[in-house]
Amino acid sequence: MTSLNGKKIAFIAGDGVEEPELTEPWAAVREAGGTPVLLSTRKGRITAMRGDWDHSGSYDVDEALETVEAADFDALVLPGGTLNADAMRLDKEALRLAKEFDAAQKPIAAICHAPWILVEADLVRGRTMTSYESVATDLRNAGAQWVNREVVVDGNLITSRNPGDLEAFNRELVRLTAD
Repeated sequence: MTSLNGKKIAFIAGDGVEEPELTEPWAAVREAGGTPVLLSTRKGRITAMRGDWDHSGSYDVDEALETVEAADFDALVLPGGTLNADAMRLDKEALRLAKEFDAAQKPIAAICHAPWILVEADLVRGRTMTSYESVATDLRNAGAQWVNREVVVDGNLITSRNPGDLEAFNRELVRLTAD
């Protein structure tokens, strides 16, 4: 099994995050020996959703986005959820951190609607990516080549379409971060 021993993985999420897109990569990081860290716009708790309609679990935020830098971590995970991704693409600290990870060529894993954050950070031009189908036009308009596959790795970017792709998404997250 690939090891993430000694690696810290940042997860950016807020209220409305799609719960399995947060919890399953989190578990994959832990199972590989890594340390996941939940970042959000504020300390406290966030509330996850299932399918953008049903409230689900609440999760403690480890650090506010403004208090960290990409240098503190080995990889970045951007879980989806329409409400979460829409809010995070407007947050200047989330965008700053995504840009820092990309500049350092550290892995960035975005699933479902989370590529919106990468569009807003202007990190998709010339990249091959996937996402939830409704985000495809936004990616194309921002200069990415959108493909309909369960997981796409393009350099340091890992993207997937939806919770049904989590097994492949998690595998590539762990593989790319361990390298």
